[in-house]
Amino acid sequence: MLHYIDTRQGTNNKHSYSNGNTLPYTSVPFGMNHFAVQTNDEGSWFFNPLDRVFQGFRLTHQPSPWMGDFAHFLMTPIADDKIRGTVFTCQSSYRPEEAVFKPNYVRVKQQRYNITSELVPTCYGAALRIQYHSRHQAGLVLNVKNISEWHLDAANRRLNGYVSNFAGCHDDQFRMHVTMSFNKKIDPDTSGYYDEEGKLYSEASVSGKDRHFVIRFKDCETDSLNVKLATSFISGEQANFNLERELNLSIDELKEQSAQAWNRYLSKIQVSHSNEEYLRTFYTCLYRMFLFPQKFYELDANMEPVHYDTTARTVKKGVLYTNNGFWDTYKTVYPLYSILAPQEYEEMLEGYLNSYREAGFLPKWLSPDERGLMPGTLIDAVIADAAAKGIGLNMMPELLEAMLKAATTQSEQTCYGRQGTLDYIKYGYVPSNYHESVNHTLDYAYSDYCISRVADILGKSDIADKYRESALNYRNIFDSELGFMRAKDQNGQFRPDFNDTSWGRDYAEGSAWQNGFAVFQDFQGLIDAYGSKERFFAKLTELCNKAPDFDVLGYGFEIHEMSEMAAIDFGQVAISNQPSFHIPYLFNYVGQPASSQVVIKQIVTNLFNSGFNGYPGDEDNGSMAGWYVFSSMGFYPVSPGSNEYVLGIPLFDQVTIELPNGKQMQIRTDNNNPQSNFVSGVKLAGQDYTKLFITHEDIMEGKTLDFRLGLAPTYRDYKPEELPFSISK
Repeated sequence: MLHYIDTRQGTNNKHSYSNGNTLPYTSVPFGMNHFAVQTNDEGSWFFNPLDRVFQGFRLTHQPSPWMGDFAHFLMTPIADDKIRGTVFTCQSSYRPEEAVFKPNYVRVKQQRYNITSELVPTCYGAALRIQYHSRHQAGLVLNVKNISEWHLDAANRRLNGYVSNFAGCHDDQFRMHVTMSFNKKIDPDTSGYYDEEGKLYSEASVSGKDRHFVIRFKDCETDSLNVKLATSFISGEQANFNLERELNLSIDELKEQSAQAWNRYLSKIQVSHSNEEYLRTFYTCLYRMFLFPQKFYELDANMEPVHYDTTARTVKKGVLYTNNGFWDTYKTVYPLYSILAPQEYEEMLEGYLNSYREAGFLPKWLSPDERGLMPGTLIDAVIADAAAKGIGLNMMPELLEAMLKAATTQSEQTCYGRQGTLDYIKYGYVPSNYHESVNHTLDYAYSDYCISRVADILGKSDIADKYRESALNYRNIFDSELGFMRAKDQNGQFRPDFNDTSWGRDYAEGSAWQNGFAVFQDFQGLIDAYGSKERFFAKLTELCNKAPDFDVLGYGFEIHEMSEMAAIDFGQVAISNQPSFHIPYLFNYVGQPASSQVVIKQIVTNLFNSGFNGYPGDEDNGSMAGWYVFSSMGFYPVSPGSNEYVLGIPLFDQVTIELPNGKQMQIRTDNNNPQSNFVSGVKLAGQDYTKLFITHEDIMEGKTLDFRLGLAPTYRDYKPEELPFSISK
């Protein structure tokens, strides 16, 4: 499946507008390091596919431009004896159309130096093969922002050191240790730290800000320079362990090994369609779902997992994962892991449990440790979905304890747990004096459902009953007259001067339209609050048909999510951001699946592609890619924890899912053509099927799912048991 993928999908971005805000990562699935070509030295937006400048290969841990990078440095091959120690003076032109950007391999030719470089990743490092075709001496420049220290052992052709740079971390001395080995002799007389004027420092090592270390080699004219590198967050000794264990193969063998690692995941879903662009888009999206979270643990001398605890600033036993924002990923990424990679999912849960043990709260946004961004504690949904599907059950008692702590205890550090916890308990909602109070209230109510779900599974009926009741707290901020979720003050009064298109303040990255339907646990209850399914249906229809207007009130300026919603002109749906992911599926809850089907098909076929502008907004750690993967197969996990997937409309003629239990699920689509925007009939396991959802058990049993599409919508009445899950149902 790798031949379908170009990692530059969704990489044409800038601060003010996102076509994905992705980077062209070359890595192994869940690898501790990612590698990306750098084309400019402008902060988080350091790659653009339209640039014709190559500044080097960047070892990066950037999960999002809005999070920034940690433990990163740049490697630039050179052949120039007058080089200066700046990125700008080292850069070269390259031809993007001739370069290779694959998940397991990247190749670039630097026109200035006539150098061709290849990079292949491993979990803890990488191998480079650099072919020099120049009369100038071969070299490699290491450029590090902020703090670094390098020690060159020319006799043994080794380099050891560390970098210390991060956008945020609880440990202000946080380091990544690095070791490199070379197959060519090092010239010690011309290697070392250079300043911006090209002066070589006399010291063997220099620590300081933005230092540039140059290694020059002998005898590279007739053969390639092979570089092997490994990193560690534990120690320099551990970095050496990682190098010796992982990089004892040739670069071609490592390339094949990395390809096999990717194909192990990519081949779990096989899709077919006459339009190859759909295949390229699907598999590139699927690749992005296995980049994050990243491993943050290593194997010690006894091959036992260990990790660096940035809170205690010491090494601990056990696994750990990082670079994930659960506000984004709980919706799509982890539900897909429950189908394709339950063992990996379980290990991730173990890592998050270790985060709880060390920090005192479950994580919300890890990079590398808790950053405390976005509303809610949506890891609760990751836990509940796993529990409902029998994943990690042995950890559930302690995970439930952790969920309950966040629900009842206000941390003294604002980055941990819920915000306004005690006020939420007191009032049944988060008052308007808290930023984004509407989102907090809705997310906490959903988390309360997730707590009740885990408690049910563990047989703790008293806890389950209590939190199932508080899961209905969304009703406390619903304005039944206007049909919107609205912020209330501590006296129970709605904020005056309501404007349904005002972004920010009470809402996260949207207005009441995008953020007013996050009642994943009880859409039937929300329909009841509207007064009738007809009124709810009319509200959803208005949302889709309303102009994509916005008021910048809460921000004071236009943020990129506003621009993206306006640009795609899909009403107020704003599929460009996570709060809207489930909205196209909500027509199913009032027995109007045809409206869902046509909206979903238009989004899938018009707003996603495999190119540089591949996404309608921030892709965010696999979450938007996951929306496409699920939606193009024909179903979507609207309510993680419920074990249900709401039906939509498939894009592909056939889908085969290889399940971890050895079974297969096949999804087949008849009359699949561009003009068929509706589902005229469904069969499950060969029998006519009238429900608007399937269950996780249906998938894991390998039941076939057959769709027949049609030109015109079909309408009928649905029984309550045919509608998707709700508490009130």
